[in-house]
Amino acid sequence: MSRQPDVPSSMVFLPHEGLSGLLDHLRSEGYRCLGPVVRDGAIQMEPVAHPDAFPIGFRDRQEKGTYALEDAGDARMFAFANGPQGLKPWLFSPRETLWHVARRGTALAFEPAEIDAAPLAVIGIRSCDLAAIAIQDRHFLGGARPDPAYAARRGGLFVVAVNCTHAGPTCFCVSTGDGPAARAGFDVALTELEDGFVAAAGSERGERALAGLGLAPAGGAREAAAHERVAAAGSAQTRSLPGRDLQAALLANLLHPRWEAVAGRCLSCGNCTLVCPTCFCHCEREEVSSGGASAEHYREWDSCFSEGHAFIHGLQVRPDIRSRYRQWLTHKLGGWHDQFGRSGCVGCGRCITWCPVGIDITEEAAAVCGAATP
Repeated sequence: MSRQPDVPSSMVFLPHEGLSGLLDHLRSEGYRCLGPVVRDGAIQMEPVAHPDAFPIGFRDRQEKGTYALEDAGDARMFAFANGPQGLKPWLFSPRETLWHVARRGTALAFEPAEIDAAPLAVIGIRSCDLAAIAIQDRHFLGGARPDPAYAARRGGLFVVAVNCTHAGPTCFCVSTGDGPAARAGFDVALTELEDGFVAAAGSERGERALAGLGLAPAGGAREAAAHERVAAAGSAQTRSLPGRDLQAALLANLLHPRWEAVAGRCLSCGNCTLVCPTCFCHCEREEVSSGGASAEHYREWDSCFSEGHAFIHGLQVRPDIRSRYRQWLTHKLGGWHDQFGRSGCVGCGRCITWCPVGIDITEEAAAVCGAATP
């Protein structure tokens, strides 16, 4: 992990065409580069070889249960809010083999699975996803037994963050304290203007990367313009949670009629947990070969909305959608304070956009909790 100043000591100007030089530098250092691309009608994080692959000129239109892209026809590469996934699939794999077992005569031989942890440089991560990574770091790396697969991938991660200059209608990171500016967790941070980026290093690796590009100082006018763009993105947000610590209010309203009302709409599909950048629930299963001579033990993403998630020794402890939705919301916005000292929501708004029936976490929290809470 690297040092992260709240206020970078110096800023330089990186023209749009100079971004290819940064990618070249990262590849020369052994990193595989990942960035946003348009695929299947959405902005996805995919391997990229050149900045031409980025969503140049694209804007997103997001609302409850709605996502669409449109071409604005300009040269900006990152003038969108976010796509369906952040970094979670690349650090915490959706499905991952933990170990193999095979028969060796009358004995069983266990072997750990190989971990794919090639160094990865990610371009375009936003402040909400940096906050989510910090939470996942505490879950997977904290305690006496850090997760080896997550630790290996996290150790080889180089982050090029992009400060938000465009807020989607479903964004509410200001109310959770997680954006729109990246303050920690990055190696390089970019703020996009019409002709390029104001760039700042957040680590020694980031300083080396920028120093090798021969960039000029950004200058006061560009720095001021970058600050104004980010501030405007924050001011444009119209959604918010009623407070940052809702634990007491939620636990005092476990019988609120709103739980029944939202259950009448919720499909229990798990979309909200799949796109959430902080959710880390998973299950573990075995897959036995056809002859029974070997087996693979793997883990894969799970959701508190699935029937099997709350099945304990013949008993389903959350048998209906009402209890599952209540578990998700009270844990995310309440119980996480006991685990991590903060809410599990970073205000990315993905659960609102990608819910097929348009359930809005900010509306449900306000309905259950009532007035603003500290």
